[in-house]
Amino acid sequence: MELEKKRVKISIGGITVEAELKATRTAIGIYEALPIEAALNQWGEEFYCNIPGVKDHRETATTNVKVGDVAFWGLGGMFAVFFGRTPMSIGEDPVPADRVNVVGRLIDDPQILRQVVGATMMKVEKAS
Repeated sequence: MELEKKRVKISIGGITVEAELKATRTAIGIYEALPIEAALNQWGEEFYCNIPGVKDHRETATTNVKVGDVAFWGLGGMFAVFFGRTPMSIGEDPVPADRVNVVGRLIDDPQILRQVVGATMMKVEKAS
């Protein structure tokens, strides 16, 4: 598969936002695993869910993420969306609990996700 940017739709609690994935092997693996609907976890202002069977190539493994980043935590097989501060934040930026592979960025305003705090399911699918 050619390494090109792909868009995905992320639906949580009645709100849908779009993200553009980077042209990395991990991001392509996530895209190929879609659609997925899974139990939603929350850690501060980070939503995440499990996407099984995706290999984390660790191209961009870091703890330096920004509001609006979309990442993959390979050890747990988790797809994460950062929309604000996390319990490890010192400043305004979110800080993941472990190094994550930043695989994309929200196109829509990440702040809208604050409206669905407490949601229980997350759906990630290819954008048409």
